[in-house]
Amino acid sequence: MKIVQPWAVIEDRIDGDEILKKLEKYGRTCYKSEHKITPESARGFIKFIIEHGHETVLEHEKVTVRVVCDRGVSHEIVRHRIASYSQESTRYCNYSQNKFGHEITVIAPCFWKSESDEDKQKYDIWKKAMEEAERAYLKLLELGASPQEARSVLPNSLKTELVMTMNLREWRHFFKLRTQAATHPQMIEIARPLLDEFKRRIPVIFDDITY
Repeated sequence: MKIVQPWAVIEDRIDGDEILKKLEKYGRTCYKSEHKITPESARGFIKFIIEHGHETVLEHEKVTVRVVCDRGVSHEIVRHRIASYSQESTRYCNYSQNKFGHEITVIAPCFWKSESDEDKQKYDIWKKAMEEAERAYLKLLELGASPQEARSVLPNSLKTELVMTMNLREWRHFFKLRTQAATHPQMIEIARPLLDEFKRRIPVIFDDITY
């Protein structure tokens, strides 16, 4: 059994300033104010439309992200409706095969990281449960079960990989929901660093979202 950390990476080559210029061009169609476009006007215009709730303009641009997380977190991610997803399938992936190292991969829980005896005990219980699930899964395959049958014993902590594409308006919605204190800790592990990266690459659009 392999234990790994979650991660996310932006798949697209992003030119944030170019995105803002395109969005300004599209958005000014609503006001027929294209004559006001200057080399420096995009940031101010995009900030204006966000402040006034005219976020449909942001739907003209999209970003694709690759995420590795556990199955439990992925179930929350795919609840975001206005998006496209491609996800690692436990129906077709046979983890007993060589390309998977003849083992399952699970995501390390982030909430038992202290050196306290209590946290160590919790982690040990979790790890034992993961190892037992792996043994049961591999035994079912050995007995002739198909991957889609054997997956019934796989845990929520199972690592999954998904590619998700959202327009910029939906990414704003995603980050507003998934970076706050009440969010599941393993979702925060993914969402907060990803928001920081979006802010670094694309000016203005995500600046008002804080955690």
